[in-house]
Amino acid sequence: MRRLLPVTDMTAHETTVGGTAAGPAAGGAGGGREWSLDELADAYAYPELSSEGSWLRANMVSSLDGAGQHDGRSQPLSSETDMRIFGTLRALADVVVVGAETVRLEGYRPARAREAFADRRTAAGQGPAPVIAVVSASLALDFSLPLFTEPLVPTLVLTGAAAPPERVAAARAAGAEVLVAGDGAGVEPARATAVLAARGLRRQLTEGGPRLLGQFVAADVLDELCLTLSPTMTAGDAQRIAGGPGVAVPTRFSVASVLERDGFLFTRYLRI
Repeated sequence: MRRLLPVTDMTAHETTVGGTAAGPAAGGAGGGREWSLDELADAYAYPELSSEGSWLRANMVSSLDGAGQHDGRSQPLSSETDMRIFGTLRALADVVVVGAETVRLEGYRPARAREAFADRRTAAGQGPAPVIAVVSASLALDFSLPLFTEPLVPTLVLTGAAAPPERVAAARAAGAEVLVAGDGAGVEPARATAVLAARGLRRQLTEGGPRLLGQFVAADVLDELCLTLSPTMTAGDAQRIAGGPGVAVPTRFSVASVLERDGFLFTRYLRI
């Protein structure tokens, strides 16, 4: 894996991330040393936060022609290195925020504890694994799935005050904790991030889907985008990585880093 940006005096010597991990360098088709998971974690570390601050990061993948998924799932656009970065981003987060449709389409399971990150999470005051927080207005979820019945830490459900009472009861009966983050049926993005931060879940990661990410963008609460540009083209009419109503003025981001491996670009953008 090669690091393309930021350029440092080490960039020319940092090559492949290989099959085990990625790190400050990302690489091309040739050989080279593998990045350790610690190096990857350092490269994607959250910024220092104030006692009441929070940081919302998104992790998404896109084809060259703008598709955020293929046949309804992101996996066909991904790669082994992309999945290693995916796992690292999860391991650094306090909470993973995901939309109900993505839970259904991607077959979400509980986050797991990973020994490689155990010391880092302990030092950061984190539990063994991130909390999964599912955003849903209708709560039309299958509460018999392992995400709700077998989590290492209880799954959260974010919904609005007008959510169907019987579905709220079903979620709680399954062991999920229901948090209200909106006055109506749906979730208000700014309320969602604030409710999670109030629980100490301040390092926030969203994995979409496109509708949820679009809501975060429209509400101007997204701080960072980690975008994998997949060297694929899909044509068709697949969704982009963010959907829903547009913003009046495009939100500007600055590029923080670019890594490369096997033609995949792993980028980080920070909101200006």
